[in-house]
Order: sequence, then C-alpha cells, then structure tokens
Amino acid sequence: MTSNLRAWLLVASVVGLCSFAAGRWGSHLGSAARVVEREAVQQDVRELLSTLDIIERNIADTVNVADAIYKGSIPAMLQRLDPHSMFYDPQAYEHLREDQRGRYAGVGMAILAWGDDILIDYPFPNSPAFRAGIRPGDAIAKIDGEPAKGLSVEDVARRVRGPEGTAVALDLRRPSVEGLLSVELVRGNIPRSSVPLAFSLRDGIGYLHISTFNENTPDEFDSELAKLEESGIAGLILDLRNNQGGLLSAGIHVADGFLNRGQAIVSHWGRASDRRSYDSRSRAGEHNYPLAVLVNCGSASASEIVAGALQDHDRALIVGSNTFGKGLIQAVYNLSDTTGLVLTTARYYTPSGRLIQRSYDNISPRKYYSDPCADSYRPPRAEPHVTDLGRRVFSGGGIAPDVHVGEAIRDTFQKTMEDRRAFEGYAQQYCLERDALPPAWTPRQGDVQDFRAYLANQLIPFEGSDFGEHGPYIVRRLKRHIYTACVDFDEGLRADIELDPAVHEAVALLPEARKLLDQVTEALAQRD
Repeated sequence: MTSNLRAWLLVASVVGLCSFAAGRWGSHLGSAARVVEREAVQQDVRELLSTLDIIERNIADTVNVADAIYKGSIPAMLQRLDPHSMFYDPQAYEHLREDQRGRYAGVGMAILAWGDDILIDYPFPNSPAFRAGIRPGDAIAKIDGEPAKGLSVEDVARRVRGPEGTAVALDLRRPSVEGLLSVELVRGNIPRSSVPLAFSLRDGIGYLHISTFNENTPDEFDSELAKLEESGIAGLILDLRNNQGGLLSAGIHVADGFLNRGQAIVSHWGRASDRRSYDSRSRAGEHNYPLAVLVNCGSASASEIVAGALQDHDRALIVGSNTFGKGLIQAVYNLSDTTGLVLTTARYYTPSGRLIQRSYDNISPRKYYSDPCADSYRPPRAEPHVTDLGRRVFSGGGIAPDVHVGEAIRDTFQKTMEDRRAFEGYAQQYCLERDALPPAWTPRQGDVQDFRAYLANQLIPFEGSDFGEHGPYIVRRLKRHIYTACVDFDEGLRADIELDPAVHEAVALLPEARKLLDQVTEALAQRD
C-alpha cells in the first residue's frame, strides 16, 4: 500500500470514526472521556489498516488498493453517519470544485448513453462544440481516432475533457448523413451559468431561473435581476425547481435581495459547531414587487433556505410541490490536493425555527433519495411554527408550498415519447432540412401532423386518440426541442418555460402574492 493512500485512509478514518464516536457517546464528554475516546478511535484505525494489509498480502486476486479505499472502506464508513457525508476521489473532487466555480475546461456539450452509442444531448451555447456545428443527436464514433464503442459516459467525458488550449478530434455519426463527420475542437474554459434564463414573460412579469448556487450566482443574479427591473416589471417568478443547492453564501445573497435589513435568513448549529445566524443587509423595499417562488421535489438545500426565508417572512408566495428536505450543512475537508471529505457538521433552521431536514433514520439511501418525488409521498408535519403574519408552517419535511401545483404524471404515451427520444429525433431531422427557424416560430398543425408521420416511420407506437388528448404536451415538447436543435439549448429552455403550466399558474397567483406583500409591509410599518 502506498504511503499516500495509507495517509489519506488514516485521516479519513479518524474524521469519520470521531464523528461516529461522538454521535454514539454524546456531546458532553469530559477530558477523561475524550482520552478514552481518542484511544478507542486510534485502536479502530490500527485494526482497519491491519485488515487492509492482510487483504493486500493474501487475497487470491490482485487487489486495487485505491478502489478498496476510495470506493469501499471510506464510503461505507460515511454511509453510517448520514446520507450526505461522502468521500470524493480525485475525479469526483475535481467535479465538485467545477460545480462550485461554475466552469470547467472542455469542449462544452452534454452527453448521454443511448443504446450502444454515446449521443450529444446538446452543445452549450457559444462553446467550442457549438461553434464547430455539433448538433443534438450526433453520435460520437471516435475520439482522437480511437473507437468510442463500448465506452461509458464517464469514459467519454474523461477523454473529451482536458486542459484549456489543447485539442481533441471527434468523428461523429449524424442521421441522414453518409459517412463520419470529423471535427477538431480546441478545449476552452466553459462557463456554466447558474442563472440560465431571465426574461419578461408578459405584461411586466419577469421570470428568473436559478439552476444551482455557485460562486458566480450572486453576480449573475444581481445582473439579470437589474436587467429585468430596468425593463420595468410589476412582479417576478423565481424558479428554483430542480435546484439541488450549492453554496450557502450564494443562497443567502439571493434571499437577502428581497428582505428588509435585519430580517433573519437562516441559522445553523451542530454538535461541534456553534450557532451562527445570517441576517439580511439589504435596503428596505429594494425590490418592492410581488414574488412567487416555484419549487418541487428536486429543490434542496440552498433552494430551501431561500424559499424558507421568504415564506417565513411572508415576502413571497411559494408555489409548486413539497421540496426535498435537505437541511444539513457540509464542510469540505481537503485530504490531499486531489481528494476531499464532505462531512455533515450542522443543521439548517429557517427564521421561524423550522428544521428543513427530513429524517433519515431506519431508511435505505435509495428510499431516502427517491421518496420526495414518489406519488405516494406525504411530507411529515412535525413541530409547528408560525410566519411573521402568523401562518402555520411545519418542521422536518422540507418546505411545503403555500399553493400546491402538482407536476403532471407521465402516462404511457408520454413515457414512450421520452424513452424513445421521439421529440429529439424529430427535431434533429426537422432542423437538418431547414436553414433556420423564422422569427417567433411556434409549431403549427402541419408540424404536429409531420411529427405523427415521423412516429409511424420510426415504428414508435401511439394511438390515434393520443394526439387529441396530448395536444398541449406535444406542442410544448416540439417547440422546446426544435428550438434546442435549430438555435441553442437556452432558447429551447425559454420556449419550454413560455408554455409551462406551472409558470402560468404562478403568474395567475401574483395578485395573492401582492396581498401578502401589502400585509407584511403594513405590519412592519406598524412595528416601526
């Protein structure tokens, strides 16, 4: 076993075992008890290292020590603590840092496995892949002259990525084009905007989508919100759906923008960390218009901090479905230059005192992660709390919306269309046959009938009645994927949002959000 691997295992084991021991023996240990605890942990570590040495010397097959540590002992140990403490091997650790920085070095495209192929799902706008003419649906046949067949998505991503300024050659298969298309791409610094979409919907209503919270979010949020306000908005839809969180500081900044100076945003504390609270520093009334926040079961962590703070202070109407319920704060411990340990050190609490975190006792990791989006899921209603205006809210199950707007359950037709990538395939064919989309294009009846003929030609099953029952769904999906294929991914997102029923519902609820804002403004004035 190399000395570096042994050292990393030792550090990770000490951190993990100390946390486990502390949780087992309590937080009020005296000095004598701490000596006993330390000696017990050291003995556990010695036994762990001894076990690994015996395995390495005597096992019948060659043992990969790095895999045994990175994928075996450390992850298994951390799973005993909570669902969110985890070890990051060099590749995962670099991806973590990329997510936090909001950029990486590469060619700028999303890929996925499809049958025996690795397909380009879409190139990022203005990326090297986009500028080279790579299209959604292209299949990667070769990378630097080597066949891609049999490679996993992770393998392909690892080979395509690389240092900025270096080149990679791709051979692509494109439907309806004979032979392979060869492109050489120079890797660049690929920004990943955390605010991919901000625009005026209609009648002075702004829409702003935050997809994650990273180091760039505060500047991107301030910039995009300022543009919307300059255009004149009378209300805002803040979309946090499927935003799994990120940096606490970024979430605090977003909530800060809508609250009055001195109002609490979030607090956290844990067994070994003191209580810390974060209050708003904004100027009162800086963004004085009604606000609706869209959330769903994929909204977690920093998203829940933002939604919880705005709900507790009655500053926004929360619309959608119950959030995930992830209220644990993780600290990143660098074990080396290339590996890290993400360890839960505290729990988040909203301004009213609500615990965001769901219980994970006696539940499998798979069930823990899948429950919030299950049709049968009912969030726990634990300890009750009240908002500034006295509305009842509850602990222990994420953030419950003020107005529930459920997401449509996919039926057989929709599952078939998505499983067979019917809209993506049709969109690629549609755009290959045309030079460009006309301004303000939207699917017409002829396009819908053309899509129906495409399904029949591709032997994708459907019933005649499906086109009557799913008219709005078909138009929405066609518009999104055709804009993605013919223009770029961001325009596809915008086209989708313009036809999103949940967004329309949130817009219709802005008068209720205005009433809420007026009530809390009056209450604050009387208090002053």
